[in-house]
Amino acid sequence: MEKENYEILWEQTFLPELEKTVSSIAFETYVKNLVPVDVNGNKIVLATPVKVFADAIRDKAIGNKMREAFSKCNSYINDFDVVVASNKEEYEKQLGDDERERIETQGLPVNPKYTFESFVVGSSNEFIYAAAKAVAENPGDAYNPLFIYGGTGLGKTHILMAIANYLKLHSPRTNVLYATCEQFTNHLIESISRGKGTGAGIDFRKKYRNVDVLLIDDVQFLAKKQGVQTEFFHTFNELVMQNKQIVLTCDRPPREIEVLEDRLRTRFEGGLLADVQVPDLETKVAILKRKAEEKKCIVDLNVLTYIAEMDDSDIRTIIGKLTKVIFASKLHEKPITIDLVNNALKESAGEKQEELQAEDIITCVSNFYKVTKNDICGKRKNKEFVLPRQVSMYLILDMMTLPQVTVGNFFGRDHATVIYARDKIDKQIKTDDKLAREINDIKKMLLKQ
Repeated sequence: MEKENYEILWEQTFLPELEKTVSSIAFETYVKNLVPVDVNGNKIVLATPVKVFADAIRDKAIGNKMREAFSKCNSYINDFDVVVASNKEEYEKQLGDDERERIETQGLPVNPKYTFESFVVGSSNEFIYAAAKAVAENPGDAYNPLFIYGGTGLGKTHILMAIANYLKLHSPRTNVLYATCEQFTNHLIESISRGKGTGAGIDFRKKYRNVDVLLIDDVQFLAKKQGVQTEFFHTFNELVMQNKQIVLTCDRPPREIEVLEDRLRTRFEGGLLADVQVPDLETKVAILKRKAEEKKCIVDLNVLTYIAEMDDSDIRTIIGKLTKVIFASKLHEKPITIDLVNNALKESAGEKQEELQAEDIITCVSNFYKVTKNDICGKRKNKEFVLPRQVSMYLILDMMTLPQVTVGNFFGRDHATVIYARDKIDKQIKTDDKLAREINDIKKMLLKQ
């Protein structure tokens, strides 16, 4: 099993420094046999099976020497926790599954990790953060509608889900619906195709109009769709008349959406327009630091700054680079350095190489499982095609951090199918060693391309 970044750093960097800093008796008796099992903020979590040893390590004399050693290692880890456990598995069992369940709305599932607390605020996005927080605290009263626009990968979907998560926690009786514009369109087409007399139209209207908060992602897809615009207009009016909150995201301001009815355009502009900009360097570094912490990975701030300075692309792109670097660190069992970054990304200073494409991942998966790309992207639901298809979706999201709607388009599937595939594979690899090895092998093949 591949080692986590913090395990590599413990063995190759922290232990040698601790041996020089802590007394030889303390090192041989207590420190040498500690097992790193987790990272919590700026602390590394260390396990020992013996409570007496844990108490000894917590003692001020040894503890301060350990912190002194950490401070010499040029990482943001400067402290530690000690737990009584034999190994990582035992430690994780003690923790239990305390992650909140996914928010259940009438639309798409909401990722519980996308909260206001996990949103990194900088000068480029502090306005939309404040506006979204005000809406979450007083839906229907603050800004209605709240229209958030900006380029891809800048945090618009995160903000929508943060609103949903906040309401679920602080106002659980509030009826929240989160959906993409594509899903709204597909539901409308489905209700029309089922015909009058089936109740499909009534069901559709109940779904989208009997809510307290409506969150719609990517409303630019309303462009040129007159029938959809008409239904959206009536849904919009019905909710506003009932003082229900509407929050919309888009990749452009309302006036730039092609062939958008004036009555919709004026309503979009009648609330608060919030423009999210490309983050500055400091915000990019802060976001990368947060992502590294989420992946239980220790990365020096100088390395994070180096990755953030590579280009002026959206944040998804640089997070994708960090993801690839972290995987290379685990693969080669080396701490993350600038040299490792350059090797992992196949880049040297000032020289850019072609980025990994979704097509590369689909091709690699098809070769690995000995099926065709048409089988993976097609409609057939044979077992031998479903797994490669789901693995492809999982890897594209994991290695490229593309919008889920875009990933769905590669396979002719909707947003919800992609989320289901990702979550299923993510859960399965935690218990299915064979699948975990297969995905790891595919990643190695992609990394070496």
